[in-house]
Amino acid sequence: MDEIYRWMDDIERDNPDLVSSTIYGQTFEGRNITLLKLGLGTGSPGKKAIWMDCGIHAREWIAPAFCQWFVKEVILTYKTNEKLNQLLQNLDFYVTPVVNVDGYTFTWTNESTRLWRKSRSTPPSDCSCYGVDLNRNFNANWGAVGVSYDCCHNNYCGTSATSEPEVEAVTEFVGQRKQQMLCFLTIHSSGQLILMPYGHPEIAAPNQDELRAVGEAAAAEMKKLYGMNYRVGTSPQILYANSGSSRDWARLIGIPFSYTFELRDTGEFGHLLPEEQIQPACEEAYAGAFSIITAVHDKAFNITNTAAATVTGVMSFTGVAIMSLSLQGLLV
Repeated sequence: MDEIYRWMDDIERDNPDLVSSTIYGQTFEGRNITLLKLGLGTGSPGKKAIWMDCGIHAREWIAPAFCQWFVKEVILTYKTNEKLNQLLQNLDFYVTPVVNVDGYTFTWTNESTRLWRKSRSTPPSDCSCYGVDLNRNFNANWGAVGVSYDCCHNNYCGTSATSEPEVEAVTEFVGQRKQQMLCFLTIHSSGQLILMPYGHPEIAAPNQDELRAVGEAAAAEMKKLYGMNYRVGTSPQILYANSGSSRDWARLIGIPFSYTFELRDTGEFGHLLPEEQIQPACEEAYAGAFSIITAVHDKAFNITNTAAATVTGVMSFTGVAIMSLSLQGLLV
């Protein structure tokens, strides 16, 4: 984690016209949660944004590697890639390489802690196990399905929605900018999936067909590189039902496009992805993320000819209003 912090400092120092950093929260153990903001220009009222976070589950090491890869690729290519330059003129990218800093740090302690998943918060008085599954702690049908109330389980959802400081930091930062946000990308592993809202089997996003189409296009771009198949769908359809995820929370507050990437692989190595797969995994994930970001950007700015990009004429999305859902007595 210290190496990642130093890298972030170097990136900001060496690219002052493109990159800035923000500490937007502290973890349970008092570590900084820091993001990098990438964008060109001073930020007009019409400028929109993309959110990307990695490392919400501690053991998923390929995720923080991808966030760093994404930033590196943007920095190296934005001056020569006309489309990317256009995106950076119209959008700000907010990238958090590691959300669960405490848990990620813990996985580097020794071999026995390598597959730790949760945060490192103190257990409730009636339990002896540390940590909360941060991706079950968001205020999105919290506690409804696919969670445990036993603090010793890996999918323990916490004592209440947004009880964890890491989750509170993300929800406050993103929530304050929800009118600006076009897309919310949260990066995980493994399984080679692109998951769209919602994790609850009885709820469908109002723009689910569009979400699927944009996700399928991204999966097709990812396959072009190394032939890896990424399935697209809701979590109940292609993985399992769950609640309290950041992906669902983002869509519920009105961010029109929200996806979870589950990177390599499909079971051979799982969270212990070998070193030689890091770069190809990041390259195909970059292709998928770039596809989604381009699609949501071009829709928002009504662009059919890439040479005509401006920060004016932002379209409104259908079905973006905050949803008030009542399901089995659960209000979101």
